[in-house]
Amino acid sequence: MAQTAPRTLIRTRERRRQGRRHPVVATLMALPLAVLLLLVFDGWETVATQASSVGVMLGR
Repeated sequence: MAQTAPRTLIRTRERRRQGRRHPVVATLMALPLAVLLLLVFDGWETVATQASSVGVMLGR
């Protein structure tokens, strides 16, 4: 018979996979994709335009 991992070990691994990531780790994972999307879709101009619109709306 093939050796298999004990059930408790398998459950521990499953629990770890379902756990939450630290917010800093999640941010570091998402940042490169966010920057790539901003560059590809010319997002810097869009962000500046939106920020300007919000500033005008707030009266600044």
